[in-house]
Amino acid sequence: MTITIDDVAKIAKLANLALTEQEKTAFAAQLSAIVDYMEKLNELDTSNVPPMSHSTLSAETYLRPDQPRKSLGTETALANAPDAKDDHFRVPKVI
Repeated sequence: MTITIDDVAKIAKLANLALTEQEKTAFAAQLSAIVDYMEKLNELDTSNVPPMSHSTLSAETYLRPDQPRKSLGTETALANAPDAKDDHFRVPKVI
């Protein structure tokens, strides 16, 4: 399937993009190459490949075990706070 300059112009209009004629020509060629590659991938037999939701589904996660431990404490937590008052962080009001 070939992507035409008119296709690119229509997509650019939908995306509210202002493209020059040179950009439209370049994008048409690039998008056509991408679509051609996808059509080539569709030729592969994937009937024995199970569907997957993530490419790293079978990979191990390298997280430490979740174990309870002593918390920081109020003084340590507020030690580097730019503005603290009465054991609380002070932040600008957001409305």
